[in-house]
Amino acid sequence: MLEGSLWSDIGSYREWNYMVSKENRKKEEWEEMAPVEMPIDGTLDLHTFQPRDLKTLLPDYFEACRQKGILQVRVVHGKGTGTLRRTVHAALERLAEVESFRSGRMGEGSWGATLVFLKPLEERGQE
Repeated sequence: MLEGSLWSDIGSYREWNYMVSKENRKKEEWEEMAPVEMPIDGTLDLHTFQPRDLKTLLPDYFEACRQKGILQVRVVHGKGTGTLRRTVHAALERLAEVESFRSGRMGEGSWGATLVFLKPLEERGQE
């Protein structure tokens, strides 16, 4: 189980490193890079992840936040075309641990971020 951190496949570094030395590296080389520890602080920036990772990333990150008592999470998906935002919102609608969510307001990332309000963990014995 996660304890205060979440591991990433360092997507943005991997992509940058691949672009810089595209001709000199094989795909296998950048896939073997070690994961990087990410803090559980209530902000999840999806720019460093692949969209295919959302299915497991969101519930894992939310679980780690709930264990730390963090019940408000800002998911940064960027403005772009809105495709990633719609994917995130669709995933949030299916997660039982999500109380509600909304697009960010001015100063919260605007429509490039989604604020997620999580349900608190059940006390042992009430489950």
